[in-house]
Amino acid sequence: QVQLVESGGGSVQSGGSLRLACAASGFTITHSSMGWFRQAPGNEREGVASVRIGGLDPYYVDSVKGRFTISRDGAKNTLYLQMNNLKPEDTAMYYCAAGSVTLTPPTAVYWGQGTQVTVSS
Repeated sequence: QVQLVESGGGSVQSGGSLRLACAASGFTITHSSMGWFRQAPGNEREGVASVRIGGLDPYYVDSVKGRFTISRDGAKNTLYLQMNNLKPEDTAMYYCAAGSVTLTPPTAVYWGQGTQVTVSS
């Protein structure tokens, strides 16, 4: 049974940093495409960052390039999203996803329950 559990969200001031983690079980993360998505109240879900099978070709949407870094630890079967220089517009629920991940449109087979990130100005 595939399970994705996010952690690491919280409240920070503008310019601060957070690292999100997504602990996976039921499959091996290096054998799957994976990604991070976010959804702010009143907005549609949007893709943020993704990696292909094997951890190749990390991809970021323009709004987070240079600030966010996606990575994964195969030994821990965990996906990460390091978020630096956070801005109020980054405030959203962040979701981890796996399996046939595309950022645009935002699709995946498996989804976590989400972790809230709030950035104050």
